[in-house]
Amino acid sequence: MDLGLNGKTALVTGGSRGLGRQAALTLAQEGANVAICGRTQDTLDSTVQELSEKGVKAIGVVADVSNADDIAPLHQRVVEDIGPVDILVNNAGGARSREDITAVALEDYKATFELNLFGGFQLMQLVIPHMQQQKWGRIINIASIWGREWGGNISYMSAKAALIGATKHAALSLAKDGVLVNSIAPGSIAHPQGSWERFQNDNTPEFVEDFIAHNLPMGKFGWPEPLGDLVAFLASERSGLITGACIVIDGGQSHSMI
Repeated sequence: MDLGLNGKTALVTGGSRGLGRQAALTLAQEGANVAICGRTQDTLDSTVQELSEKGVKAIGVVADVSNADDIAPLHQRVVEDIGPVDILVNNAGGARSREDITAVALEDYKATFELNLFGGFQLMQLVIPHMQQQKWGRIINIASIWGREWGGNISYMSAKAALIGATKHAALSLAKDGVLVNSIAPGSIAHPQGSWERFQNDNTPEFVEDFIAHNLPMGKFGWPEPLGDLVAFLASERSGLITGACIVIDGGQSHSMI
């Protein structure tokens, strides 16, 4: 299946490792030129090398999407080095606090929104004019099943729910312009240096086995490649009637029927 991505310009935040890295690699495999950002030069360099080996243009930019001052320079660098952004994947995320409502500090709560929502929101505003002008664009926001139903901590759950809501609203606003906006809600997907790898390392085998038995119907943690494939499909010509959706990719883990 030809996804029609050859020569498109993609920007993947948090693209040097984990799910972002896999999304970037899959887009490059389909012929897209890919820019990634992250906070560590070494991991950016190694992933850019992998991307370049697929025969596309690739750059890595040191940037922290939770810092509003980094967003415009990041976008400008991508435009100057590769071209205007056709595909935006807002993947960077995480939690600044793991406390519940009785203990979380307001600043940590706000910081989690800055990481998961505000930086991606700024990038959306920056890339949309070009997408509207050419009557084609794809924005894919990586949320979480814990933005759709109870799970995790209050900061993360709230921020991901807000990201899903912003995705839906933006999608309806831009549908007439040929700009498709969707979110993806991963479940427990393990990857090197990720939170689910740490979870397995920090707990006893018996505890991990119990978690799997009670939460993961497939009997194992997820893996990054299916998410990369879904990102590439949503970024493609083949996804022409999909916008405003939140697509779950969790091996049956979540319980929501919505």
